[in-house]
Amino acid sequence: MNYNNKRFRPIKNSENGETSEATLFVYKQTGNMISSEYKGGQIVKGHLIGLVDKTGTIDMRYHQINKKGELMTGTCQSKPEMMPNGKIRLHETWQWTSGDRSSGTSILEEL
Repeated sequence: MNYNNKRFRPIKNSENGETSEATLFVYKQTGNMISSEYKGGQIVKGHLIGLVDKTGTIDMRYHQINKKGELMTGTCQSKPEMMPNGKIRLHETWQWTSGDRSSGTSILEEL
């Protein structure tokens, strides 16, 4: 699976998460390395970097600055689902490595 130049928006997130439908992710991929810049909603600026395995699952680390001026960091496992329309839906399990270190889930869909 190749995520290069694909754009995603969250459609669902745990209450302790900071992304929302206003957040836009733009993915870049070279080989099995993936990165993204993102912003929107409560996030002023964010970056992620990760590795994609043969099933398309992404193991990533992220950092972002929110509107409160806080630097937040975390880890995420993102598993793809191909939707009937040919777009990708990402099912994510994540955990903060800063702040309260809580965890949650989110779903992103390709635009």
